[in-house]
Amino acid sequence: MRTAIKRFNHSVEEGDTATAETAYRELTSSVDRAARKGLAHPNQAARLKSRLNARLKTKATAAA
Repeated sequence: MRTAIKRFNHSVEEGDTATAETAYRELTSSVDRAARKGLAHPNQAARLKSRLNARLKTKATAAA
């Protein structure tokens, strides 16, 4: 899960929105899996996904 977050953050910082979108899809899958297995609280997983999606959207609109 943490590796997916780092991969997403790195691609967002570089400004590569296509890679960031694919990294976000992988990230949501791993975060949801962690929440299902009890490694993260479901509310924490939702909050993390929401914040990272907002970050992706602001970078995507700024780049366009």
